[in-house]
Amino acid sequence: MTVVANTSSVLPQTQEERRALGVACGAHALHDGYTDLVYVLLPIWQAEFGLSYGEVGILRSLFSGALAGFQIPSGLLAEKLGPARVLAAGTALAGCGYLIAGASAGLAMLVIALIIGGLGASTQHPLASTLVARAFGAQRAIKAIGTYNFAGDIGKMTVPVAAALLMTLMPWRPTVAALGACGFAAALAIIALMPQQAGEAHAAAKSTEGAASGAPRRGFPLLLAIGVLDSGTRMPFLTFLPFLLGAKGASVTGIGLALTLVFAGGACGKLVCAFIGARIGVFATVVLTEVATALGIVALLPLSLEACYALLPLIGVALNGTSSVLYGSVPALVAPERRARAFSIFYTGTIGTGALAPVVYGFLGDVIGVRTTLVVLACVVLVTVPLAFALRSALAERAVKA
Repeated sequence: MTVVANTSSVLPQTQEERRALGVACGAHALHDGYTDLVYVLLPIWQAEFGLSYGEVGILRSLFSGALAGFQIPSGLLAEKLGPARVLAAGTALAGCGYLIAGASAGLAMLVIALIIGGLGASTQHPLASTLVARAFGAQRAIKAIGTYNFAGDIGKMTVPVAAALLMTLMPWRPTVAALGACGFAAALAIIALMPQQAGEAHAAAKSTEGAASGAPRRGFPLLLAIGVLDSGTRMPFLTFLPFLLGAKGASVTGIGLALTLVFAGGACGKLVCAFIGARIGVFATVVLTEVATALGIVALLPLSLEACYALLPLIGVALNGTSSVLYGSVPALVAPERRARAFSIFYTGTIGTGALAPVVYGFLGDVIGVRTTLVVLACVVLVTVPLAFALRSALAERAVKA
């Protein structure tokens, strides 16, 4: 038995589901756009405030650190106040951070702005996912959350580009302030459009589904372990890929093209693998994508540069596709009233591991070299396969008990 028991439904089916998914996708696009907007602004801030590269790195870490560190408190707060209210407040707070950044007269004010923005952004991943799971129910969440994940990649591409275009017409401060104001408009839209009452009724009606009817306690930890390993190999791979391609003769432009190919494949993978997972099950999809990732990484080593370019989009599909299936499986393993907390723990574990893993593998690369490190990385990816077998076993126990 797999996590997904019903795949016959068409996504989305009702007006309330469309509204819930639309609001969550919009929030994801805006928040992920806010997160990646920092990359566009860092060179401007460096010149404006006379920063060193170390100080630039600290600025980036302020936003991402606050985002990662406060996801669990956001989930706990949502259990008391409701996920839609906390998500709306967080979206407004993220916008407020950019409004303050636009008004900053010095570095201290910019630091405060980034921390505030990161605090607001910490609400999005766990709570928007919770709202999608609430609207669609555990049995249909994988497709919906896959669509929601894809929307985040759209935001990563559009918001930084919009900022760059606006800065050709006006200085960076009013540009940032204008984008910050979008956060307040989005917060109002979340409150106005999210079908909270229907969502609560739907959650109550589904209280006997999935995990609430007796999913084994080890199911969620196993899913989290797979997610941590998946994220902990994705980021180091992206870190080492430019060095591997550079050794094959790639130029800076060629490396940029290679990363674009990976990211484009990854965006497609988040959507496509969610629908594959809904059809063939979580276990089969995890095994398929993780084995494909490992084989793809190893295959890059002997290939020519041109062949690497051809392979990278497929690696991107497998590399990022697993995440949608894993996130979409959380609702089936956790009772409805605890999903906000579960999503916050899951996202904190995966995002935190993704931030720390490049440091660990970086030191390893200093010792054994880039190529051998990538082989090690591929072997670590395959550790997810026995974990997937254990997860399938846990779900089979649930089926027998049920």
